[in-house]
Amino acid sequence: MLKYRLAFASIRGMGVDLATRLLEVVGSEEEFFSLSEMQLRQLTGSRSRIYSKKYRQDQLAQAERELDFLSRSNIKTLYYTDAAYPQRLLHAPDAPCQLFTTGTCDLNAAHVVSVVGTRHATPYGTSWTADFVDRLSRRLPDTIVVSGLAYGIDISAHRACLRSGLPTVAVMARGLNAIYPAHHRNDAAAIVRSGGMCLTEYRSFDSIHRSNFLARNRIIAGMADCTVVVESASTGGALVTASLAASYNRDVMAVPGRVGDEFSKGCNKLICSNRALAITCADDLLKAMRWDEHAIDEAAQLEIFPELTSEQQTVVDLLKSGGDMHINSIAEQAGMPVYRVMAALVELDCKGLVLTLPGSRYAIRK
Repeated sequence: MLKYRLAFASIRGMGVDLATRLLEVVGSEEEFFSLSEMQLRQLTGSRSRIYSKKYRQDQLAQAERELDFLSRSNIKTLYYTDAAYPQRLLHAPDAPCQLFTTGTCDLNAAHVVSVVGTRHATPYGTSWTADFVDRLSRRLPDTIVVSGLAYGIDISAHRACLRSGLPTVAVMARGLNAIYPAHHRNDAAAIVRSGGMCLTEYRSFDSIHRSNFLARNRIIAGMADCTVVVESASTGGALVTASLAASYNRDVMAVPGRVGDEFSKGCNKLICSNRALAITCADDLLKAMRWDEHAIDEAAQLEIFPELTSEQQTVVDLLKSGGDMHINSIAEQAGMPVYRVMAALVELDCKGLVLTLPGSRYAIRK
């Protein structure tokens, strides 16, 4: 069965919509390869080169070749009729019939967000992405972040997920026989080890074309509930992904940047043309998607946090009542030596409860 699915899904131009219509007529993938060319023409009422005996035999031979690679490499397949196939993607008319995967991520998690942007990310973009993912991991830890493993914003999003413990999915523009770019090979391995996934629609022997990267973007857009564009020039792949997401009736959001900055022009353009909602933080996304109703109330968490020492709890109580405070003021009001306050603040920062501000000031992370 897998051989016929592999061969059928790899037919040029085959997508979920066409596959559904064709199988309604011929019955099954195996039947498609068993029937004669004349029978296929009669059943479909059309002529196509994909019905020729030679073309179908070639597809089966390539499927046999790929089966060998899959078994040797422990690569899994997801067919569009499988329950584990990303169901959101099925609503995209050009969704691929089959995906090749490595990893154990649930692609049908309750909340899925795509994060994309320029390959030439600025410190502003990478810092914003890191803060966004960190906040998302604490407010809505069942979220999955999807991106493309490319340089810039993509890899920043993946690495932020690895630091925050949030599952992330890397959608590849080539087969899983090699990671592209090779510089991100270790990141891909870490993604898989950490409960994430690398996936692609391409076979191990498929050539890499420039068009692969644009085609990959439709999967990034189609898999998610919404797409966030962090940084983009006035043209680029991130804007293509945003356009695709909008065409699939998904929410599109963009991070505003300073007027005149080269890699904020695309985001500002999306916002000004009402093609994207401006967001400044993860909480903006939660409100826009109405996910804040399901998000964790961190203020409530602080009230019942079970792992705080008495000194840490004292510092937390002071910051909650006094707002941002200088370390000397905290020490004075807590009646503690500065070095003990500093130790407590370091631990609270590691727990994600306290935010370190310039000038030795601290505040409760909101």
